[in-house]
Amino acid sequence: MRSSLLFPRIKHTRVVRAPHAPAASSRVRTAGRCVPPSDSLVEYAAYIDGKKIEALGIPDALEIVRRHNAAEENGNAFVWVGLHEPDAPEVEWLAEVFALHPLAVEDAVKAHQRPKVERYGDSLFVVLKTVAYLDHDVLTATSEIIDTGEIMMFVGPDFVVTVRHGGLCPLSVVRERLEDDPRLLDRGPTGVLHAIADHVVDKYLTVADLMQAELEDVEAMVFADVSARDIGRIYNLKREMIEMKRSVTPLQSPMSSLAQRRMIPSEMREYFRDVVDHLARVCEQVESSNELCNSILQAALARSNALANEDMRKISAWVAIMAVPTMIAGIYGMNFTHMPELDSVFGYPLVIGVMIIACSLLYRGFRRNGWM
Repeated sequence: MRSSLLFPRIKHTRVVRAPHAPAASSRVRTAGRCVPPSDSLVEYAAYIDGKKIEALGIPDALEIVRRHNAAEENGNAFVWVGLHEPDAPEVEWLAEVFALHPLAVEDAVKAHQRPKVERYGDSLFVVLKTVAYLDHDVLTATSEIIDTGEIMMFVGPDFVVTVRHGGLCPLSVVRERLEDDPRLLDRGPTGVLHAIADHVVDKYLTVADLMQAELEDVEAMVFADVSARDIGRIYNLKREMIEMKRSVTPLQSPMSSLAQRRMIPSEMREYFRDVVDHLARVCEQVESSNELCNSILQAALARSNALANEDMRKISAWVAIMAVPTMIAGIYGMNFTHMPELDSVFGYPLVIGVMIIACSLLYRGFRRNGWM
C-alpha cells in the first residue's frame, strides 16, 4: 500500500534539459515536463529505432515513446532513466510517472535486498548484487577484499528505470556500448535488461578469477618452508569468499526463471540463457573456491600445530643437553669430603671432558631423530 508519510509528494516541478538539448536560453518551463528535482538523477533518455532523441523531461520523453509505439506495429521505443542512491520522494515521483508498484518502490528505496526477479503487472522488478575486487598493496588480516552494491531495475514495455546503490559497477559503460550499436538498442527494454545482467555477471567472473589467484597465493604461503603462518589473512579471505557467495548464488534461480518468462521475447531468451550459463560457471567457481579455502584453513591450522610441536621438541632437546652438565656440576657442589677425583690433578679436566662427550652424544642423537 502507498503511504504518503513514507513517500511525501513532490510539490515543485522544474525542467532540466535532456542530454544534448538546446542551450539554457531555450529551456522551457511547463507543468508536467520535468525530472525529479535531485542530484540522484544520473541520466535519462528516450530511444526510438535505436537512436537517442531529445526531450524536455522524463514525462515528455515517455509521451513521445508511447505515441511512436502506438503508431508502429512492433515499436521498440523506450525511455531509460538512471538513478544513483535516490531518496524516497524521488523514486515516488518516478513511480507516478511510470505507474510502478509501491512494494517494488519500497524495496528500491531501502536497498539491501536479496537478488530476485519479481513481476508486477506488465513490468518486472529485478535486483542484482554487484561485486568488486579491492586491490591492496599489502593484504592484512583486516583488509576488505570484496565490496558489494546493488542494481535495481524496473523493466516495462516502454521504459527501464535503474536504481544503483553503492559506488560499484557504473552503468555508463553499458549505456555507451548500447548507444554505439543501434541494433542493440532496437531490442527494447529487454535488451537493456540483458546488457546490464551480462555486464554484472562478467564482473562476477573477473572477481572470481582474482579471488582464485589470491587463494593460490595463500595456499603457496601455507605450504612454504617458513615458520610464520598468517591464519588471520586466511580467515579474512574465507569471510570475503562467503560474502561473494551470498551475492552470486541467490541470483542463479531468478535468472534461470527469467529466461522462461512470457514477458521476454523469444528472440531474446537465448541471450538470457547465455547469461545463466555464465552465472552457473561463476557459482561453481565460487563454491569450489570456498571449499578450497576451508581446506587451506584446516591445513594452515595443522601446519601451525606441527610447527609448535617441532619447536617444543627443539626446546626439550636443548633442555636435556643442558641437564647433563647441570647435574654433574650439582653433584660436585655438595661439599662432601670423599668425592672421586677431588685430589687428582686431572680431575677437573676429566669432569669437563665427560660433560662435553655426554652433551655431544645427546646432540647427535637428537639431530639424527629430527628433534634439532
